[in-house]
Amino acid sequence: MPTIQLTNQMFIDQVFDYTSEKEWKFKGDKPAIIDFYADWCGPCKVVAPILEELSNEYPDIVIYKVNTEIEQELSYVFQIRSIPSILFIPKEKQPMMQAGALPKMTLKEIIEKELLVDSATNNQNS
Repeated sequence: MPTIQLTNQMFIDQVFDYTSEKEWKFKGDKPAIIDFYADWCGPCKVVAPILEELSNEYPDIVIYKVNTEIEQELSYVFQIRSIPSILFIPKEKQPMMQAGALPKMTLKEIIEKELLVDSATNNQNS
């Protein structure tokens, strides 16, 4: 599945409604990654094709992209100060933010240890 361009309204509808909820309550049915980027950002251009590859390699994860120039409110809500910044959202736990252009191996490691761990743990406990 290709990465999905995320608007502020889509974020409220599909990820988390920060306008009405105080505590994090993820609305998605799959773990997610959100890439906060800008078109002029060199490191963002390095990360973009890696995230596209990962979206094909990990169909159980949704990968979103947020253009910080367009979705300024969302950038403000998450206090994005440097780009790229990548938000990792497990299904059951709190999200984690990582700043910088992470290499593919690091992204895969985070996906497997943080995002896909819930289903693996649940299978072991059964």
